[in-house]
Amino acid sequence: MYTIAIDAMGGDFAPDITVRGSVSALRAFDDLRVLLVGQAERIQPLLEGAQDVLDRAAVVDAREIVENTESPVMAIRHKTDSSLVRAIGLVREGEAAALVSAGSTGAVMAGGLFRLGRIKGVERPALAAPLPTVNGGQALLVDVGANVDCLPEYLLSFARMGSAYMRQVMGVAVPRVALLGIGEEAEKGNQQTKAAYALLRESGLHFVGNLEARGVPMGEADVVVVDGFAGNILLKSMEGITKAIFKLLKEELHASGRAKVGAMLAKGAFSRLKSKLDPDEVGGAPLLGVNGAVIKAHGNSGAHAFFCAIRQARSMLEGDVVNIIRREGNHSQS
Repeated sequence: MYTIAIDAMGGDFAPDITVRGSVSALRAFDDLRVLLVGQAERIQPLLEGAQDVLDRAAVVDAREIVENTESPVMAIRHKTDSSLVRAIGLVREGEAAALVSAGSTGAVMAGGLFRLGRIKGVERPALAAPLPTVNGGQALLVDVGANVDCLPEYLLSFARMGSAYMRQVMGVAVPRVALLGIGEEAEKGNQQTKAAYALLRESGLHFVGNLEARGVPMGEADVVVVDGFAGNILLKSMEGITKAIFKLLKEELHASGRAKVGAMLAKGAFSRLKSKLDPDEVGGAPLLGVNGAVIKAHGNSGAHAFFCAIRQARSMLEGDVVNIIRREGNHSQS
């Protein structure tokens, strides 16, 4: 049985979507148990129609809520009765094996680092983002915001953790690792990327060299390592471009009667394309390198997106990702 702690009060639409997503996950997976952490009087009524799965759900009362406007570190230190801190505590105490939260990204990262702790041998925990590729797979971008300034050794650590995730969760036997850069040639880049290139080349990983940003959605690598500053910019750029393309496409398909007829004929294809590129289907971003499986869901997640985040956490547990990173991190230090 996989037990997952849910920050039920985290996110723009909590606790409604967090509870609905949790109930959907319980119905989808018989081996799942959830601990819904938050204000009990708001959570309990939302479970009234879920009698079929209530034997695998428990409510853990927590009175405070961490807001996005608060200092993440101060919130983790002082709001000890918040849904996020209590949920992290359940993982730290072994009552749950994973955490899913759509709350403050900074607070989730601070809580993972200061309350769960960094895995021995991991240089820095990193926030990863699975991105859809044209071949129907995913590329894992590591880091996307946890570490804006990185030493070359951090990028090597990101590569090891990302490879473990792609093997254990996505089933990629030998993940191709690339270093995001401004050109494919080894000599191109700044001092950080040149030094990281040398480390990755000798790492024993399946390092395929530098990769330009346009190669990420083309599926030219399974793991793409980058500092959190550039990684966050790439992630947000891809999200914005995708939304812009669909917006423009929708406008063009409604521009004339002929276009509307064509849109009706191609409706199935457009739906499949949207599903492949929909970030909701991914669920969230794993925080790799801490002592526990942590998934940061989008703050504006709907119920289905939050369900996908729980599914992602379950996959991390099923793949034993934390212990794999723990073993490989220790090995890399020996």
